[in-house]
Amino acid sequence: MSFSLIIANAGGAGAIPAALILPFGLLLLLIAVMPLSPHAIKHLWEKYYAHISVALGVFVAAWFFLKIPGGTTTVHHTVLEYVSFISLIGSLFVVSGGIHLRVRGEATPWENARFLLLGAVVANFIGTTGASMVLIRPWIRMNKIRISSFHVVFFIFVVSNCGGALTPIGDPPLFMGYLRGVPFFWLFEHVWLQWTVVILALVAVFLAFDFNSYRKLPARIKADSEAPDTFRIEGGLNLVLLPVLIGAVFIPGTIPLLREAVMLAAAAISYKFTAKPVHEANAFSFGPIKEVAFLFVGIFLTMMPALGYIAEHGREFGVESPLQYYAAAGSLSAVLDNAPTYATFFELALVSARDAAPESFPAEGATLFETTAALLKVAPQLIVAVSLGAVFFGAMTYIGNGPNFMVKSIADSAGVKTPSFFGYILKFSLPVLLPILLISGWLFL
Repeated sequence: MSFSLIIANAGGAGAIPAALILPFGLLLLLIAVMPLSPHAIKHLWEKYYAHISVALGVFVAAWFFLKIPGGTTTVHHTVLEYVSFISLIGSLFVVSGGIHLRVRGEATPWENARFLLLGAVVANFIGTTGASMVLIRPWIRMNKIRISSFHVVFFIFVVSNCGGALTPIGDPPLFMGYLRGVPFFWLFEHVWLQWTVVILALVAVFLAFDFNSYRKLPARIKADSEAPDTFRIEGGLNLVLLPVLIGAVFIPGTIPLLREAVMLAAAAISYKFTAKPVHEANAFSFGPIKEVAFLFVGIFLTMMPALGYIAEHGREFGVESPLQYYAAAGSLSAVLDNAPTYATFFELALVSARDAAPESFPAEGATLFETTAALLKVAPQLIVAVSLGAVFFGAMTYIGNGPNFMVKSIADSAGVKTPSFFGYILKFSLPVLLPILLISGWLFL
């Protein structure tokens, strides 16, 4: 049963008070504002953020346990989703931390563009999380002389989000669609052109930023940066463990926590047997994954009421056309985890399509795959819209997709000056990313 159905059945309309969304809003506000606070307050946040995040999450979970009929099932499902999420992203963090790509020379704008395009393609084979974890450190090293905030932001735009929109492996929302019966190559066949336009547009804007940065370099540094690049990969064991992690995603959920156990075992093997010089070369530490783990446990638990409200009242929103689905799913994916957002709008699209053409759907009792097959025939553009909205708009904020915050944390720990929560949105997401996504949606949907 999907997250949205569980929460919608937890007592009917009105079972979840709107005020219960406030802890989620408070947590988002703290994540956005605290890093910008005076030093003393910022220090307190850095010391106690884990306690605050867990406390807010536990408060909401306790309310579900005690006050909402069926809320125990919802919390249980959410905790399992969080365990799956942190097992995957944590294992990828450890395994990728054992892969060191030695890069000679400083990247020119054209080399950077090729790297981003490669990352966008790779994301569809090892996921946006896998691609982000493997490629962010060499990306930082390639640009070490002139690394700037826009390098990190466009990496998040292209590699951590938009690149992975073609296959179920690419991004968690699309894998949820695959589990519901969307064929593996169905999305590729329907969105490859829009994906190409969005990726090329983002890389073109990046080139404008990067050429402006590059022309300011002294001639001596430019000459060194234009030397032929050589790559050397260290940590070969982890190149074997990485496909193990990706393959574990496809382990059926019939045996509880088996896939997570495989992922964590791979991470343990990686950490145990990776040579110490490789970890030192990557400046590997558990600081970034610790921050993500504590913040996202709060996000997962406190966002339950927000998703529940959508599930209960979604049909009242008047979302009907593919463009509306694209914008609505995208807007929520920017601030809610995009996997459950996808699941919620997938269910909403199914209900809307069944209401519009009941004769095209199988009778009550049909399998989920049969129902999904009918949905893809009756309203394929709705699923395209939900899929692209969930994936593309996850790049709008640091919390829209799991890899985003991880990339920021790794960049921060490497000494890169990254934008604040609001700086990311106001300087890059709204003026650069949003127009590209809206124009592409208007053209193709």
